[in-house]
Amino acid sequence: MKERKRRDLHKEASFTSTSKGGKGASGFFVLFAICFSVLVLTVGLSNLRLYEVFHPVLLSAWPTTESRVISTDPSNPLSYSQNTNLNSIRVNHAVLLPDQILLVTNHDSLLSIPNPDLLKCQYTPPASSHSSSLSLSTKSKLNLPPLSLSTSLVRCPLGPQGVSLSLSTSPHSLHRPYQWDHLAYAALFDPLDNSTVVFAKGFNLKSARVSDPTRYQCVFGQDLTNPKHLISSPAITAAQEIFRCKTPLRVLTRYLHNKIDLPLVSIKTKARPEITLPSVARPEILKPYQKTRKKKKKHSMCVCTMVRNQARFLREWVMYHSRVGVQRWLIYDNNSEDKIEQVVNSLSRSNYNITLHPWPWVKTQEAGFAHCALRARAECKWVGFIDVDEFFYFPNDLTIKDVLKNYTNQPWVGELRTDCHNFGPSGHKKAPNKGVTVGYTCRSIAPERHKSIIRPEALNKSLINVVHHFHLREGMTSVNVGQGVMLINHYKYQAWEVFKEKFYRRVATYVADWRDEENVGSKDRAPGLGTKPVEPPDWPHRFCEVNDTGLRDWVVRVFKNPETGLLPW
Repeated sequence: MKERKRRDLHKEASFTSTSKGGKGASGFFVLFAICFSVLVLTVGLSNLRLYEVFHPVLLSAWPTTESRVISTDPSNPLSYSQNTNLNSIRVNHAVLLPDQILLVTNHDSLLSIPNPDLLKCQYTPPASSHSSSLSLSTKSKLNLPPLSLSTSLVRCPLGPQGVSLSLSTSPHSLHRPYQWDHLAYAALFDPLDNSTVVFAKGFNLKSARVSDPTRYQCVFGQDLTNPKHLISSPAITAAQEIFRCKTPLRVLTRYLHNKIDLPLVSIKTKARPEITLPSVARPEILKPYQKTRKKKKKHSMCVCTMVRNQARFLREWVMYHSRVGVQRWLIYDNNSEDKIEQVVNSLSRSNYNITLHPWPWVKTQEAGFAHCALRARAECKWVGFIDVDEFFYFPNDLTIKDVLKNYTNQPWVGELRTDCHNFGPSGHKKAPNKGVTVGYTCRSIAPERHKSIIRPEALNKSLINVVHHFHLREGMTSVNVGQGVMLINHYKYQAWEVFKEKFYRRVATYVADWRDEENVGSKDRAPGLGTKPVEPPDWPHRFCEVNDTGLRDWVVRVFKNPETGLLPW
């Protein structure tokens, strides 16, 4: 043992001696190498501009108007990807809607792909199927053209029962469709309180009531069928179709900060038997919102709406409201088939700040409005929730800006409520050529209900909303705006060719469809019309008790071209 220590000490002394002996020469070469390396790095870095310190930032999922135009306008040469490979477009999920099958893909700008006609909806029967009703065998597949494309969505015709779906360009990406009414369909990461808001159908929570959140939890993961790899978090609030959970730290660090693929998120019951909803929801990241009075929001007045096949009315609605003070429009498209993208792109190119957001989920207006309120919060001081057949009207020639400034120094006011006047067909058998504001001038006497303009940060965490108005958080209050200051002209009962489209399906979750034999006498229906889309003989003259030309006269005075006599829409 002593001999081994002696040998080790001898080696250490030998090494030290050698190092000291070569200090002069080796030190010179080391100094030269260091100086040379510093010189090379300095020149390289100055050219490559890599001095900057990297700060991780959460990217917003809210597209700008400019990016929306580029991504959805086929006439824009910038919209076409030069390297788009149709075989790279894969189906992530399939959802069975009442009248179509929705394919959710991994591509975010399907409208801009070259040769879209090559995309086909492919239906593959189950291996055990021997049905020959559509000449499908276990080895054959049915290819049908899609009904429409929008951003990342492909809408396919209903196919045979039991089939799996894919695109013809990527046939191995097969998916059995989820049911639309048993599904987590959208989600948002809210940076204000580091929570995740999940929108889901399947638990049948009651309208306008807060449910017990301890019965539910959010689950996060890439594969929700594998419970070993899921991250869970208890629900904070649960109401209608909206659930809010604290975002787990592991989700924040793993997915958001590292910027890898965002996880799926769903809702799971805590009571046995435990139920986890299928999900297509990967959370969008909201823009950060700073709670400070010094930092002004970009827009004082924005509008959210949900539409289906309303493209022909959109130009008048946007142009009018721009003139009275609206600065930003968020359009939630509920499966339109009338090329609404082209109208939105045209308005965007005309400097209207308008965004089209695909929202294909059936009977989810309340959830869509809550989703929109959160997305608008960072940039919009006030947000109005009205339909495309509803127009703010100011009898005394005021503007929305004039009305809102009265509440600038009243931060406890979270909602402005405005009465609505319902207009009838006004003698028209067809839609008036000059638009609804000029064409329809006869209405009912009594106002009906109200619509709201809200401060987004004033909303209750549950985000409960019913018929266009929200529940507010504690300490906030609502104010009724007088009819002499502001009201809404609701062109509810238009010419029959327009009105009959309401029989297709209502967008509200808790309102019966027009064809349903339910709540037939409700104010949500046309009095005396029933449940069948059959035009009454006297329809053009119904709902006409007062001749009201106030808004029509203002529109003609402000918008009419003095040379041509035409209106801009």
